Amino acid sequence: MKYSKLFIASATVAATLALGGCFSLPAGPAGPQGATGDTGATGYTGATGRTGATGYTGATGGTGATGDTGATGYTGATGATGGTGAKGNTGATGDTVVIVPAR
Repeated sequence: MKYSKLFIASATVAATLALGGCFSLPAGPAGPQGATGDTGATGYTGATGRTGATGYTGATGGTGATGDTGATGYTGATGATGGTGAKGNTGATGDTVVIVPAR
């Protein structure tokens, strides 16, 4: 009997622990918010560097000389116009032949 009483007691404790994990109570009110920390000091801005000097522009080259215009050549002489050919004679007129049919 001792064994069965011990068994029932340990089963009851195990069931209580198992069911106890299933229930939860609502959360309590939120606590006060903590103070905000101080902001650190801003560091110094470094000095601005200097701008380099502008370089010189190179000299512009001279314009080349203009060449001379060549001499104009002479125009050749105009040839003489040929003469008109002689007028040919008109050929002689031949006799007229009349053919009369027979009756």
